[in-house]
Amino acid sequence: IGMVIGHEITHGFDDNGRNFDKNGDLTDWWTKESADKFNQLSQCMVYQYGNFSWDLAGGQNISGVTTLGENIADNGGIRQAYQAYKNYINTHGEEERLPGIDMNHKQLFFLNFAQVWCGTYRPEHAVNSIKTDVHSPGQFRVLGSLQNFPEFAEAFSCSMDDYMAPKKQCRVW
Repeated sequence: IGMVIGHEITHGFDDNGRNFDKNGDLTDWWTKESADKFNQLSQCMVYQYGNFSWDLAGGQNISGVTTLGENIADNGGIRQAYQAYKNYINTHGEEERLPGIDMNHKQLFFLNFAQVWCGTYRPEHAVNSIKTDVHSPGQFRVLGSLQNFPEFAEAFSCSMDDYMAPKKQCRVW
């Protein structure tokens, strides 16, 4: 649930939410420098997600532009949830490992995040979805967010430049 809460909060500062001020009025309240930096950082995600191709949709690529707001929110949400988890550990200490499960709690955190996005599509729906949905398909919501999160690579001992630990990582917030 922490990821979902962080996701929704981050929407206030995505490519759409950033256009509304504290009163909810449509206002360009950012400095030019802040807006330029945001656009620069956002382009990394546009490129990253735009290069994911979905086999179920006939190998078509996701639109990194159409899905940008949701991708920013997913990336922000996982970061906020993980920070809350770390705060919990700092206050309450590390919990015992679960018996019979060969994963530590950090790994289980990321596994839980991935399970949120499990789902299936019919191919005809996938073809429509990739053209119209502002959300990336579930598997790419997981892949994109975790590729951009060094703590994931550390938890699973990924080597630098592995698929899940690319040299080029994107971060807006």
